[in-house]
Amino acid sequence: MSAETTDQLPTLETARKLGLLPDEYDRIIAILGRKPNFTELSIFSVMWSEHCSYKNSIVWLKTLPRDTTGDAPSRMLAKAGEENAGLVDIGDGLACSFKIESHNHPSAIEPYQGAATGVGGINRDIFTMGARPIAQLNSLRFGNLSLPKTRRLLKGVVKGIGDYGNAFGIPTVGGEVYFDDCYNVNPLVNAFSAGIVETGKVAKATSYGVGNPVFIVGSATGKDGIHGATFASEDISDKSTEKLPAVQVGDPFMEKLLLEATLEIIATGYVIGIQDMGAAGIICSTSEMSAKGEHGMDIDLDKVPTRQLNMEPFEILLSESQERMLVVIEKGKEDVIRQIFDKWDLNCEQIGVVTDTGRLHFHRYGRLVADVPADDLVLGGGAPQYHREYREPAYFQEFKKFTIDGIPDVETAEIKTVAEHLLSHPNICSRRWVYEQYDSMVGTANRSTNEPSDAAVVSVKGTDKSIVITVDCNSRYVNADPEEGCAIAVAEAARNIVCSGGEPLAITNCLNFGNPYVPEVYWQFVGAIKGMKKACEKFNTPVTGGNVSFYNQSSDEGPVFPTPTIGMLGLMEKPDNRMTLGFRQPGDLIYLLGESKNDVGSSEYLYSYRGVKGSPAPVFDLDEEFTLQAIVKGIIQEKLVVSAHDISDGGLFVTLAESAMVNQTGFTIRTDGGFRKDAFLFGESQSRVVVSVSPDQQAQFEGSLEKSNVSVRQLGTVTDGDFVIDDDTVLSVADAKALYDNALGQKMQ
Repeated sequence: MSAETTDQLPTLETARKLGLLPDEYDRIIAILGRKPNFTELSIFSVMWSEHCSYKNSIVWLKTLPRDTTGDAPSRMLAKAGEENAGLVDIGDGLACSFKIESHNHPSAIEPYQGAATGVGGINRDIFTMGARPIAQLNSLRFGNLSLPKTRRLLKGVVKGIGDYGNAFGIPTVGGEVYFDDCYNVNPLVNAFSAGIVETGKVAKATSYGVGNPVFIVGSATGKDGIHGATFASEDISDKSTEKLPAVQVGDPFMEKLLLEATLEIIATGYVIGIQDMGAAGIICSTSEMSAKGEHGMDIDLDKVPTRQLNMEPFEILLSESQERMLVVIEKGKEDVIRQIFDKWDLNCEQIGVVTDTGRLHFHRYGRLVADVPADDLVLGGGAPQYHREYREPAYFQEFKKFTIDGIPDVETAEIKTVAEHLLSHPNICSRRWVYEQYDSMVGTANRSTNEPSDAAVVSVKGTDKSIVITVDCNSRYVNADPEEGCAIAVAEAARNIVCSGGEPLAITNCLNFGNPYVPEVYWQFVGAIKGMKKACEKFNTPVTGGNVSFYNQSSDEGPVFPTPTIGMLGLMEKPDNRMTLGFRQPGDLIYLLGESKNDVGSSEYLYSYRGVKGSPAPVFDLDEEFTLQAIVKGIIQEKLVVSAHDISDGGLFVTLAESAMVNQTGFTIRTDGGFRKDAFLFGESQSRVVVSVSPDQQAQFEGSLEKSNVSVRQLGTVTDGDFVIDDDTVLSVADAKALYDNALGQKMQ
């Protein structure tokens, strides 16, 4: 069978314009045994785009750990690439589905809808598995905040996330926002969602059973988002605004209805398979589900509900209109699904049937318009996989030449200036201007809202359990050393979960890089994968899946910093294990766990205060980190500390200030004469945690650590007002809090 066409067959030049390489065009001809028509060529162009096929990354992604090792029991119910999202057993017959994905290019062009539809898409990935979403995070990167464009993008993205998430009814419980000139043209918008499902009620993204009906449900199909996957697989340029039709438009109220209807049909037990129509729309869902189930489909595009008249076949197939699902159900149960979707006032149309051909046949106006093999379209099937050239960039060795002796240490009188600079810096100050636009409590019990902790702690209704979730990446570290920087991102995510009272279980990732055809960019990607691999193996946190976003660069500005955002899931069995970061009361003792170093590499202090842009990543030892986290986990479970906060951006001083400002206390500490003051106070060497201890538990606390291999140093005490270092008052808590709380809002005015 071959597809009919009344048009002249497309040429190699057409293929190039659709983003295909010449050898890929030849490969398509070989697969089909003939030249493709335009609809078929469009199908291959989106399915073989980087965004859908991971053709330039999959060979390295396969090296990441997909399950736990050693004596640890496996909790993986769905491993990387098997389903719409990761699925981790959290006990008592429950599982957590979680994932992170990017919506970078759409957000660069139309920030409100780009961010909003990113939130909608990641939540659909969760509830298509039968899981009800209970929490969202986001990781955002923007350019220089002094630029009007940056402020416009930030306002649009934050409003898009807030409006969609708040209306959909899922709380945004945390995240991160960073600023750097490298993101001036290409911001990064990474959205994370987590949901809970009973282990016996998980839905699969598959299709099988000859004659089983295929339904499209949810919104009607329009021309928004056509070739969105291709758009996401090319550099941002001054012509990107011409691609505005590639940005989807979201409707959170429609998504809420779709959520309830989807969970209801899954509960019937009649669903064979279900998949969100995200990137590449109908063609992606039909091909991936068919390939997984080793079946085919006959689809009548005339039956697809559309918002515009006379849509071409390729437009219907490639549209990325939001709030749509493809559902395969048991034959004979058609009326059941129709009744459910009628109740929720949503479209529900049978558009085809499952076949045993392994091929996808698409019809329009009574004729066959495309005939393609499902398996040859998809990741893990016949989609191309490349080993790209990679080469160490020249800057890497230059960064290594930095020595701390080349910059002056801070003078005592200068400490206040540095402190004020850091507390008001947009990479460190409070994100209150952002999070006040999000609803952090809707629909769930967020245990982190009133008493902040290093990671978000969200209760699982009907149990004593909480999931503990975080997103982390310091892209400055990764740029300085991709392998060590990405290992640090994994370690910090685990440290944040441990400091909050949780046990790290698994990660998802969002890998944001420049053009993979640039050897220096691909070297960064390979290094990051190696760092992620060794860190995940050390912490026994397998990779459940995620997203690769290449082409985050422009011809003028070059690539963004390599930004492999780590989303980590942890578990807290009992609510009394929860630990917060705020100092409790004056008189409590402040301790530093972990060894300080004479190191300011890639710190915010060095980068923005001293103006030194090139330096190595902070000192990091994976074994030290692992040992530290085990100790912190133990003292929290033994109830020996009253607060715990990891040292990261801004160093020890910022950690102390953040702990003090929660309950408006102060602190008095002494620095260590064996270290430079700038390194001790503002350096960002890793594997360090600040804890506070009640005086009546001091002996037990110190006794529990006597035989550990972790450095323990009493820094000072919690006080009732000022930040005092070596007997010198640096700031009052009121002044510090005013700087910290208001800096971002003032810059946005």
